[in-house]
Amino acid sequence: MKEKKRIPTTAEPIVWTSPFTALTKVGLPLAPEVRPGVAPRDASPIVPRKNRGRVDIIRQTAHRGGKTVTVVTGFTGIGLAEQETLAKEMQKACGAGGTVKEGRIEIQGDQREAVARILTNAGFRPVLAGG
Repeated sequence: MKEKKRIPTTAEPIVWTSPFTALTKVGLPLAPEVRPGVAPRDASPIVPRKNRGRVDIIRQTAHRGGKTVTVVTGFTGIGLAEQETLAKEMQKACGAGGTVKEGRIEIQGDQREAVARILTNAGFRPVLAGG
């Protein structure tokens, strides 16, 4: 059985050594220099395809106990995996929960402006429809 280390209760100073002191002797590699506004060399620029189609952004409250939900519908030509990626990005930007159901993305709350911005950056043509 391992012995427990006891902390002295007297007024003597506690002798403590940092477990990270050994790392200073190893010589860790330096981080690459990152300048604001300049992309790293290995990063390939992401160029969204333009004109990927129209998508409707709808605000709904029906059948949700009075809670407002932003629904994005009308996706054509993209798979479930890309819809889930877009949903994750929207959730992160809005700070809200969401899901992908039956080919549509649902984000909690009235987040139409933020969702429209993300869809525009992804190459879609968002249209604010309804309420």
